[in-house]
Formats: sequence, structure tokens, C-alpha cells
Amino acid sequence: MITKDLPTGYENIPHPSLPPEPTVNLSELIQKEVDRVGAGEPRKGGVNLSRYEAPDEPARDSDVESWRQALRSAYISSTYLAGRHTNLSLLEEFGKNAWLIGNSQLEEILKDLEKELTRLKEETDTVNKARKTAQTASKGEVVGLGETWKRGIGKILEVQVATDSLRQEILERRRTGAS
Repeated sequence: MITKDLPTGYENIPHPSLPPEPTVNLSELIQKEVDRVGAGEPRKGGVNLSRYEAPDEPARDSDVESWRQALRSAYISSTYLAGRHTNLSLLEEFGKNAWLIGNSQLEEILKDLEKELTRLKEETDTVNKARKTAQTASKGEVVGLGETWKRGIGKILEVQVATDSLRQEILERRRTGAS
């Protein structure tokens, strides 16, 4: 009954209370990859691993150059596989210890950084306490200087008012004396 009352295409229409979908600005390369995956196409390119595979034997009636190329490919594969085998055996033998030693070194670095952080916090607290003490000690002086400044400004204003009234009085006398 509910499905009957729903509008057609309701699965594809977002609810009105939902915010609009954000716009996505993909680079051209990423957009191509998204389109390729969306189309179901296989991946192209990448690392060519065929050079590390065992080469096929050339035909018996092949020329010397194809045998040399096959030998060269076999040598490259053999060298790669020997190096990989060496690295894997070294990892198996020493990898765990190297990892543990690396972790130990990182822990020491972390401890040193935490000590440095604690020291810097203590220095900051000391500086803040000294600042607060200096401000508290100079509070009386600052308040006194503020009051002195206010009194000085008040006296300057009184002098300006007196000067203006004298000026007005002089102007009045000149007017009365001139008439």
C-alpha cells in the first residue's frame, strides 16, 4: 500500500530535507580512472612484470641473436630473483630485531620530547608567575600614575576654560570700550 502512494522514481529522487550533493572536482587523470572502472575495463599499463619471468626458449633453428636475447633475459630474471631471495632471507632473519630496535629508538625520542615539553611548560609557568608578580608589584605605581595623569588633564582643562573665559571678557571690554 505504501509503494502505491510513492511517486514514480522515488528511489532516485533525494529527500527535500537533504542538503545538495557536494560538487567534486577531480583531476583529468583521476576522472579517466573513475570512468575506466565504471565501464568495467581492465587496467592498462603499470609495472611490466614479464621481464622478471623465466623466458621461453627460442626455437632450435633461431639465429644467435635470439639466443643471446633469451640468455640476457634469463640473466636479468635470475639476478632479480637472487636479490629478492637475499632480501627476503635478510628480512626473515633480522627484520623482527630491526623493527624492535626501531621501536625502542622511537620510544627514546618520545621520552626526550616529553621531557622537553615538561621543561618548557615549567619555564612558561615560571615566566608567567614572574610577570604576574611584577604586574602586581607595579599596580600601585600604575594606579598612581593614572591618577596623576587624570589630575594633570583636569588642570589643563581648567586652564583652557579659564583662558576662554578671559578671552571672552577681553572681547566684551573691547566692545564696550569701542562703543
